[in-house]
Amino acid sequence: MDTSRTILHVDMNCFYASVEMAERPELRNKPVIVGGDEEARHGIVLTASYPAKARGVKTAMALWEARRACPEAIIVPPRYGLYIRYSKHARQLYYQYTDLVEPFGLDEAWLDVSETVRRTGRTGLSLAHEIAERIWCELGCTVSIGISWNKIFAKFGSDYRKPAAITDVNQSNAEQIVWPAKVRDLLYVGPATERKLHRMGIRTIGQLARADDYALRRTLGKMGQVVQAFARGLDDSPVRPLEPSLGDIEHETKGVGNGITTPFDVEDEACARQVIWLMGESVAQRLRAHGFAARTISAYGRDFQTLITRSRQTTLAKPTQLTSEICSAASDLLCADWNFDRGEKLRALGVRASGLVPAPREVQLDVFGKESRRQQLLDLDRTIDDLRLRFGNHAVRRLSELNDSRLQSLDPARDNIVHPVSYFA
Repeated sequence: MDTSRTILHVDMNCFYASVEMAERPELRNKPVIVGGDEEARHGIVLTASYPAKARGVKTAMALWEARRACPEAIIVPPRYGLYIRYSKHARQLYYQYTDLVEPFGLDEAWLDVSETVRRTGRTGLSLAHEIAERIWCELGCTVSIGISWNKIFAKFGSDYRKPAAITDVNQSNAEQIVWPAKVRDLLYVGPATERKLHRMGIRTIGQLARADDYALRRTLGKMGQVVQAFARGLDDSPVRPLEPSLGDIEHETKGVGNGITTPFDVEDEACARQVIWLMGESVAQRLRAHGFAARTISAYGRDFQTLITRSRQTTLAKPTQLTSEICSAASDLLCADWNFDRGEKLRALGVRASGLVPAPREVQLDVFGKESRRQQLLDLDRTIDDLRLRFGNHAVRRLSELNDSRLQSLDPARDNIVHPVSYFA
């Protein structure tokens, strides 16, 4: 393990709310909540400013609960395009210090500045202060930065003190800073893992680091070894660079998905298929844009009353990036799982393509003409992609969207939320 590395983890504090306050300075130091559209049934807290959090507002809380906790809160709708623009600006700044930048969602990134430190003689701490100051001056947002020789402790450092704090977790102070913390503060120790560790009497990161290896493997399987290595600072995973011009989706993607909470109850199969086709079309479009084909297609639906989610998946005969094949498979999966004739209704639907492989550059034709027909459909898909890229996603639309006024305003490709990339990708 290379302990001479200098890795920063930069976390933009309360990102969505910070961007809104940067755009509207009159909101600064006020309890700001970025929340979904309650009429469209996206009524949850996406991000809250620190004054709102101090009043008990939490991420994923229903907006009505947030209002009860903080009656004076200012609720603003999300603007994902704006957040993506700020995120890209921040990353362009990071690239001025190193080309080893690994995004972890829109608002977080690891930077391996080891070479910069060796070349310039500066310290990771001085670089972190400079980056924090530039983010504030150029974007009007604050960041918390962790510094360490490994990604896990750097991430811990950025979470250690907020907002606008810089924490250097080095080999001389790591045990004093990291080990007394609660075990859930370690990356990838979620609620289920935390409960299992608590049953073992393990409540701090230090206890996890010193725990019996065999007992951990017996309780957590391979993940026990992983989180114990994290606790000991034995993570040697590299910061995986991402091309500056690309987005999160290219970062060793394992799956491409899109889902929506519909602004109305989906009460019949025809409407369910229409919505699934809308979601699946954006998934296929993203696959083609990034040169992938998918082996596995899955679809899910969430009951409007119980909020129980049911999903199914299928493995295709051959990998595909065709809109028609992805959407047909997904809509058949969804409708096989829900009985609309018995009054079942959905409030959320989604499609995911996984088992990704590079799309083949050449195709072996068959005597029945099936592959020739698939190639024609792919050419048509690409033509539509080009038109949408040039003139907007509504330049080419399906008749089913125009026939149902409730679907006309939906634009899955535009409104898709970029989620964090898995650490284990």
